[in-house]
Amino acid sequence: MPRAGSRTPAERDAITVEIGYALCSAAFAAAVLFGAVAGPALLFDLPDGVDAALRGTGTGLAAVLFAARVVNVLVRFRHQAAAGEGRPGSQPSQPGRTNPDS
Repeated sequence: MPRAGSRTPAERDAITVEIGYALCSAAFAAAVLFGAVAGPALLFDLPDGVDAALRGTGTGLAAVLFAARVVNVLVRFRHQAAAGEGRPGSQPSQPGRTNPDS
């Protein structure tokens, strides 16, 4: 018998998928940002100071973006889950539309 407040297997699966999505999308966004900022340092022979500055800035910005993206996705998911959005059997959000079962 499930105890009060425990999650169903479907809810646990949804959380797992959302965490995976958050990590993958954050890694992709961070890699793109790093490539945009530090890319010239990796492709061209730049002075040591410029090279280090671009790589350091790219790494720092990518880390911040990664963390911000993960937090944003998971907080948004938490708010949607708390509001009951996307739950099977819930009413559609657009007026005039019905569930396929009705």
